[in-house]
Amino acid sequence: MALVVAGVVVLDCAEPEKLAAFYRELLDAEETDATANRVEIRGADGMRMAFRRDVMATPPSWPRPENSLQAHLDFHVEDLDAAERKVVGLGGRPLDTKDAQGPFEERGYADPAGHSFTLRCARPTAPKQG
Repeated sequence: MALVVAGVVVLDCAEPEKLAAFYRELLDAEETDATANRVEIRGADGMRMAFRRDVMATPPSWPRPENSLQAHLDFHVEDLDAAERKVVGLGGRPLDTKDAQGPFEERGYADPAGHSFTLRCARPTAPKQG
């Protein structure tokens, strides 16, 4: 057994119930634990996230340099346009929607509390056979 194992990604925010609801809907997750100051969810793929109350939490300012990137989450999607509609419909906002060069296409967003995350669609990079 490993000495240290991965636990849960925790985001600080002023309103953990609201932020948990955003990610619960986005990830088709279920709430697994809730207290007055923390809500934890588990995604359909097993990913665990928690949201801890911090009334002094300051949202990251990315892409501006001051206080820019405190943490960053990547989510893999099949359809970027459909995923973007869901993010915006749940209260998230686009940060950087330029098409990325290379084998991945990705778009940056902020959740309702201002934490940045990326939706990434992997593209096959192997040459076609035959």
